[in-house]
Amino acid sequence: MLPFDTIDYLKDGTTVQQNARKVLDENRIMLSLHAYTPILAGTIPLNINVDGSDLDILCCFDDEGEFAASLETSFSEHEGFILHRKKIAGIPTTIANFFVGGFEIEVFGQPIPVKEQNGYRHMIIEHQILEEKNEAFRLEVISLKESGMKTEPAFAKLLGLEGEPYQALLRYKI
Repeated sequence: MLPFDTIDYLKDGTTVQQNARKVLDENRIMLSLHAYTPILAGTIPLNINVDGSDLDILCCFDDEGEFAASLETSFSEHEGFILHRKKIAGIPTTIANFFVGGFEIEVFGQPIPVKEQNGYRHMIIEHQILEEKNEAFRLEVISLKESGMKTEPAFAKLLGLEGEPYQALLRYKI
């Protein structure tokens, strides 16, 4: 079973992971998003974060307007709050960014169950790859990220995947 359904696993993680959990708990971030089945995704859960890595929280909404209003109500008081509504691959998407407790937080919502969203699917594939590979591989991912490369392109490069990195990673078989 994967640990990502809740943020409980963070309490026994790295210092950054423990701090992330503390910030999320103290600011009631996940609780505020509870109706939208939030899951923390991205580099911090996988321990491949670099300085400045944000906390990516994936959500599923039924009503985009209601979701956007909830984000405004819950988080607009936080530093740097900004809300974007756009379409990604034709899918209505609402994204909120803000800073709290030393972290940038990005809340990403679509009308797709979280575990079917590409961000979650990428994280699970990356988790499986990291479980299969050694520590040197994880450190190579971090090194590429520190040089400015995004996560999925870093994995694609190290794995020798052809084509567009985000799609290639989704096709990768462990």
